Amino acid sequence: MEVAHCYLDGNADAVEFCPHDLHRHVLAAATYTLQEGDRPSRSGSISLFDVDADDGRFDLFHRVETAGIFDIKWNPVGGAVDRPMLAQADADGCLRIHDLECSSDGEKGGVLREISGEKISSSMCLCLDWNPSATSISVGLSNGSVSIVSFSESQLDVSQEWKAHDFELWATSFDMHQPQLVYTGSDDCKFSCWDLRDSPPNMAFQNSKAHKMGVCCIAKCPSNPNTLVTGSYDEYLRLWDVRSISKPVNETSIHLGGGVWRVKHHPYIPGLVLAACMHNGFAIVKIEDDKGELIETYGKHGSLAYGADWQRRELAQEDKQKSNVVATCSFYDRLLRVWMPGNNKVTLGSRHC
Repeated sequence: MEVAHCYLDGNADAVEFCPHDLHRHVLAAATYTLQEGDRPSRSGSISLFDVDADDGRFDLFHRVETAGIFDIKWNPVGGAVDRPMLAQADADGCLRIHDLECSSDGEKGGVLREISGEKISSSMCLCLDWNPSATSISVGLSNGSVSIVSFSESQLDVSQEWKAHDFELWATSFDMHQPQLVYTGSDDCKFSCWDLRDSPPNMAFQNSKAHKMGVCCIAKCPSNPNTLVTGSYDEYLRLWDVRSISKPVNETSIHLGGGVWRVKHHPYIPGLVLAACMHNGFAIVKIEDDKGELIETYGKHGSLAYGADWQRRELAQEDKQKSNVVATCSFYDRLLRVWMPGNNKVTLGSRHC
């Protein structure tokens, strides 16, 4: 079911609902626009929206101009800082942290205020992830390197950096159950895991055979410490058991089409995965008993499907259907949509991830 839509001021490539209790209505949308010419530049923006699917509210309340953005992430709930902060990885090689300052009159809304920024590389920052305690951030770079940046009292410091891959690094993800581990994926088709307890970090494993094209995204399953999923340009979503990483759990994996650019686990329902599939719109997959089933697709975008996220909402059992609210964005048409999945299996979820 459609809730609302709008067009952003630039090419849309990332959307993130705030996970913090008092701010779950806040949706952040980021853009990246290449200005070509004799002196090309990469510009971007972050727009904040107030979203309430029950009454159809979808209001822009703040926008900040930035460098071209490749990725944004809100800090996790339960970390060292209990207020909402938004991290940005941008084309200028910078990692920036924005604080969400709420309105002084108590009304919904607020502004983003940059509290820290660090140029960590002459290469572009392509992706990022917070560790569970929000004390460090992993950043993937366009030269194939990874930076681990410590964050404390609004200060950013590069604590570790190493050459992890041969080409652009599109995916980096902390293991939320074992935060000393960081997963990476790259245009070199390799999927790797690194142990941060060593300096430089030790490669815990690397798979270079499963993905036939570049690895675009990696997401650990919140409800199962042994399971994660990866997405690739080769159009497959793969399910992995990290206890046996030599091959995917499901040999055939799940063909979604178009290149799997972004994956997001449902915040409450184990086994539901939302995927942005580039040339093939968006998909919702049900994972159960180590197998995946495509249960819903969404094709109401006109260009590259890049950004996707679930809203964190907990409602009474009779309102469970309403708890599934999704934001998606597409690149060249600059379109941002908020919608509710219609398949009953999305409501019921699954027992295992």
